[in-house]
Amino acid sequence: MSGIWPGDTRCVAVLSFDMDGASAMIHRNPDVQRMPSTLSHGDFGPRVAVPRILELLREHDIAASFYVPGWVAERFPDTVAAVASAGHEVAPHGYMHEPPATLSRDEEAAILDRSSAILEGITGERPLGYRSPSWELSEHSLDLLMERGFVYDSSLMGDDAPYRVPAAGGGELVEIPVHWSLDDAPYFVFNPAVSRTNVPASPAQVYDTWSTAFDELYDRGRCYVLTVHPWIIGRAGRLTMLDRLIRHIREQPGVKFRRSIGLARDVQPDCAAPDKLTQT
Repeated sequence: MSGIWPGDTRCVAVLSFDMDGASAMIHRNPDVQRMPSTLSHGDFGPRVAVPRILELLREHDIAASFYVPGWVAERFPDTVAAVASAGHEVAPHGYMHEPPATLSRDEEAAILDRSSAILEGITGERPLGYRSPSWELSEHSLDLLMERGFVYDSSLMGDDAPYRVPAAGGGELVEIPVHWSLDDAPYFVFNPAVSRTNVPASPAQVYDTWSTAFDELYDRGRCYVLTVHPWIIGRAGRLTMLDRLIRHIREQPGVKFRRSIGLARDVQPDCAAPDKLTQT
């Protein structure tokens, strides 16, 4: 099958990390703030896993995208600064992981502005991309992003390659699409504090799922967007599996790893395909 990418690029891969820490747990169950064990479960992400992830990405010479709730950035500013200093994108992901669909327009706007300001204050760069907590936008989200000069969103599931989505107030954003099958949370989360008591999958099972998905998207010449959470993927056995997956992807000719923002900037006005792929 023919692909959509220019030149000898066969498939584009985006590694994205939602650095939620304990924010989503607290949003779902405020009592978590009084549960030190559960809080430590989330803090493992920015405190322990992110440095290991940065080392892994450095070994593979890959630039990735990190989506960070403002509350997490305030508690771990040095970690966020280290992510940005390593050349990775840092973009907002709510303040306390609040899904926009649960908010009023004014509440959503205030959280977007607050979280963006926090990240810019740490990294020195204004965020240009966005990922909604729980991947659930509101009817106002695209307009709010457009008004603030964002380039892309990464919360929708309408394709397996970048496409454009119109805002009601005019203009378009690039969508870097996601899907639950390429997210670590459905497979690995065990957290009784938020009623998640399913038996976690084995890394081998998830590797098979994710590598098989990559193989088909590669054959079709599309885009592979993987979403993982440091507090989940960073646990023993899982990070080794991620390293194995990266090695599998890199073995295929014509694969280009991209940050979401670099990919979004390349998308043609007709949204059929990117036209250069020169930036990270």
